Amino acid sequence: MHSKPLRTSVIAGAGLAGLLLSSCSAESNEVTIAVPSWVGAQANAAVAGQLLEDELGVDVEQKQMDEPVAFDALHSGKADAILEDWGGVPKKEKKYVEETKTVTAGGDLGVTGHIGWFVPKYFADENPEVLDYRNLNDFAGDFKTSESGDQGHFIGAAPSYTTYDKHLVKNLDLDYKVIPTGSEAAQLKEIQRLYDAEEPFLTYWWDPQWMNAEIEMVEVKLPEYTEGCNEPAEETACGYETLPLQKYFNADFAENGGDAAEFLKNFQWTTEDQNEVARMIAGEDMSPEDAASQWIADHEDVWKKWLPKES
Repeated sequence: MHSKPLRTSVIAGAGLAGLLLSSCSAESNEVTIAVPSWVGAQANAAVAGQLLEDELGVDVEQKQMDEPVAFDALHSGKADAILEDWGGVPKKEKKYVEETKTVTAGGDLGVTGHIGWFVPKYFADENPEVLDYRNLNDFAGDFKTSESGDQGHFIGAAPSYTTYDKHLVKNLDLDYKVIPTGSEAAQLKEIQRLYDAEEPFLTYWWDPQWMNAEIEMVEVKLPEYTEGCNEPAEETACGYETLPLQKYFNADFAENGGDAAEFLKNFQWTTEDQNEVARMIAGEDMSPEDAASQWIADHEDVWKKWLPKES
């Protein structure tokens, strides 16, 4: 993700989703989908993978692979595509896309990604001043926990996600301790617990996120993002960029991948579509395969447009 925002053939295993395909040609008719570790990317992979198999007869394997490894795999030809990139590896992106030209842009996923700092609406309603980062130190006591000691507890993202929170806390002189969660699933469970108890909390949060339909969160205003303000990361004193999530392909696959490549270039859906599948997986404990099947059955008018045109 994220910059995150950042699934083994285990699409069902990880708590969250981009999409990669191992070197595939029109002749081999095989693709490997490697998925970043968030559930939105898992939703992408579940739907795209099932349609590749059922509609195009492509053999699909799925592997877990976060953005840094994914771009190396795209470059080497061990992967063909990533369907949800949050701009988390700008140096590798520049090297492989602009310099070696072994990776090529695959177009928008159709989903806009946004990361920020959020508090629950019930707390913001009673304490509107908390919505300006310059006032956060006044509320450190409200967010203090046994884990954070004398500082406010900032609920951090999973370790594999690209974040600038520790640098922001330091560079903005905030009296908080960033405590990462072990996974997206663990973070969501903790936030749901705190939310149900109407306790105060401050957290790294993002959209698309299926749980936004279940709870009300309000964003804390950080210094405005400007291009390059988080480079180098250690000097970050600005908020996160809002960006259209992108697909990237191995350059050879993009040119010679046949119907599979054309399908993935056409694969584009909305935040609402992705959240619908993600909610079924993470919120209703459906298998990714079953969630994808249900979405596919209900949205033929959407996915029919992704299929390659008959020659």
